[in-house]
Amino acid sequence: MPTEKKCVVVTGFGPFKGHTVNSSWVSVQELYKIGLGLDHIELIIFEIPVIYDYVKQIIPELWTKYNPVLMVHVGVSGVATEITLEQRAHNDGYTRDDVQGLFPLTQKCVDDCCENIIVSSIDMNLVCEAVNNNNLRVTSVVSQDPGRYLCDFTYFQSLHINKNCTAFIHVPPLDKYPAVELAKGLQAAIQAMLKQNLFTSLPVFACFKYFHLIVQTDFKCSSNLK
Repeated sequence: MPTEKKCVVVTGFGPFKGHTVNSSWVSVQELYKIGLGLDHIELIIFEIPVIYDYVKQIIPELWTKYNPVLMVHVGVSGVATEITLEQRAHNDGYTRDDVQGLFPLTQKCVDDCCENIIVSSIDMNLVCEAVNNNNLRVTSVVSQDPGRYLCDFTYFQSLHINKNCTAFIHVPPLDKYPAVELAKGLQAAIQAMLKQNLFTSLPVFACFKYFHLIVQTDFKCSSNLK
């Protein structure tokens, strides 16, 4: 019997001030056209509006509905000139208004979480190296600060659910690279993440247990994390 395809969910953001056309969603749509280049993986894409309350609702729903082996959120950075791989996210400091003119009353992402920072278990330095070795027009760098806006907020939401299978990528605006080139960079990054994290054969609920079994021997952590 054929095995059921495993799922990767990739999200982009809708428009907001300064980005009436959000390159994150445009490049994610382009990624869907070219695919991941992996026959055994189903790619699901989803657009997220730049609204705090919606993010708090939809992120758990996406995890529950699709049970992905990898969740990748993509956002735009107006100052980025490369694909930026975010290693960590923050729980507090959210004071910038979303497109509805609102921000969390507590200025937190997850109110009952005791952690101020969660670090993805995916080593973004290794992903960065893989992308830059692909001879693409776009290059990549690693960042430790997603910016304390909806990108950071969304990333923390997913990391709080499963830090072993979650990633965030910032892309530049479309005046820096055409969408198809950004999509190729996203494709290379996701392929590297899937090869690295070793969870493509496991359901999400098993990721955390399996991670403890392999962490000492198989999983390399970024050397510059604080």
